[in-house]
Amino acid sequence: MCTGCGVCAYLAPDAIQMVDDIKLGRRPIVQPEADLDGLSDASTACPGKGLTHTFNSEDPELIEELVPAWGPIYEMVEGYAVDADIRFHGSSGGAASALALYCIERLGMHGALHVKRRDDVPFLNRTAMSQNKEELISGAGSRYAPASPCDALDQIEQAPAPCVFIGKPCDAAATRDAANLRPKLKEKLGLNIAFFCAGVPSTQGTLDMLHEMGVADPMSVNELRYRGRGWPGLARAVWSDASGKEQSAELTYEESWGKLQRYRQWRCYVCADHTGELADIAVGDPWYRPQDSNDPGKSLILARTARGREVLAGAIDAGYLVAESVEPWTLPASQENLLATRGMIWARILVCKLLGAAAPRFVGFRMFHFWLSKLTFRQKSQSFYGTVKRVFSKKLRKPIRVEPYEEPASSGRSVSDRMNSS
Repeated sequence: MCTGCGVCAYLAPDAIQMVDDIKLGRRPIVQPEADLDGLSDASTACPGKGLTHTFNSEDPELIEELVPAWGPIYEMVEGYAVDADIRFHGSSGGAASALALYCIERLGMHGALHVKRRDDVPFLNRTAMSQNKEELISGAGSRYAPASPCDALDQIEQAPAPCVFIGKPCDAAATRDAANLRPKLKEKLGLNIAFFCAGVPSTQGTLDMLHEMGVADPMSVNELRYRGRGWPGLARAVWSDASGKEQSAELTYEESWGKLQRYRQWRCYVCADHTGELADIAVGDPWYRPQDSNDPGKSLILARTARGREVLAGAIDAGYLVAESVEPWTLPASQENLLATRGMIWARILVCKLLGAAAPRFVGFRMFHFWLSKLTFRQKSQSFYGTVKRVFSKKLRKPIRVEPYEEPASSGRSVSDRMNSS
């Protein structure tokens, strides 16, 4: 059930270490001499085992018709970063980066904790604290590869001022729950931003994509991006061939995601939160509009808490975002398959429980209603039959052995050599 968020490593740093497993993603390893009695907080905050809504669904200020399927939304706008560079490099309008920059420059926050590529191994990710526009831009754009931003929450806790957190819905949920366990983290968590997520592909997915793009040695890759520089943007790899000559290749968003989505971890197939329902602000693509390769991009921006609403309004007023309110139908039109997916998840969880496989528990997330109303008879049947097959084919009733990735040398140059020369 692991999502790879890393919150357990933050809450129990002496007992747990996060590692890269090429086939699984980022995974925790419990140290042999660890005090298991000290892992209760790590278990409590783990989003893999389940998520719980705590908001007041009767709040009259919420967008009422969206609450059952989409969680708390006080305000929904469509907009983009005023700064042209941030908008260009972002996946869909640069809203998350613009909000982070507003918090740093106008609200006095220390920085934004988010995911960037590793400079020495670009097909792997790292967590970084960005404190200015240039650092934010260097980490802008989607990273369709495993990351564990929550294992670095101590950087927020120890910061001299509040910080922004940016991550997947499960990361944002873990951060919220960790803050409820650590008063110092709660004090320093200035804003919790999530971006819409359709699942996390394993690193193996990226390696296979690179191979299809013509990369013979993944350690020769100098640059890798999945999206951005326009909407929705191209996947682009730059590498050095055996002679040292620089090569590059590109894939459209449809081509790259079409390949990568087949490598999503199992936990993503039983996830009820794809739109950051437990964050302060959630951002995502306005897929209800036709895609245009010349479009610089816009974002759907959902204010999910009073704090999120306040910051969103401030960023617009201060000129960091251009945004306008949109009708409630815009969200379901941008995520057309999500309600049917909610229904399928209800069946998948039920089958896992009946067959003795691990399954997450969701409190306050409506699922059975959508199984009844949004699925055809064939889809209902498939939601059960397909899960039964997966329980056995994926061996979901057995423990998983984590195999840490050992980075190979590249074309006669080791990773350390590349780091020292960069």
